[in-house]
Amino acid sequence: MDTVTFEPIGSVENGLPFGTPGDTLRAAESRIVLRSGLLEALTDLEKEPRILVVFHFHRSDGWEPLQHPRGDRSRPKIGVFALRSPRRPNGIGVTEVDLLEIRENVLTVRGLDAVDGTPVLDLKPA
Repeated sequence: MDTVTFEPIGSVENGLPFGTPGDTLRAAESRIVLRSGLLEALTDLEKEPRILVVFHFHRSDGWEPLQHPRGDRSRPKIGVFALRSPRRPNGIGVTEVDLLEIRENVLTVRGLDAVDGTPVLDLKPA
């Protein structure tokens, strides 16, 4: 099997630490700060009211094929591919968010379930 390596295009800034509940994360505004040299790649993205943010669950440690939904042990375990759990084989997250604003290399979004410092791998129109 080939090895795959990704280089983050930016990171999340929202002041919300690891362990913040998903509902709180999604309700907050987040800034996605892109690295320099990517400004041109944002051309026409402002026309999209919703975008997909692809990111790395950099704080997640390990994974299991069966997990309790939202870590709730009162619920039966189901397969990780049927969950939005950060504890995944490759630790890749994808969230559809509202694009509120683009200023230079900074995107302001709402609905992102990623904590402060999360590496962003890609952006796509929803």
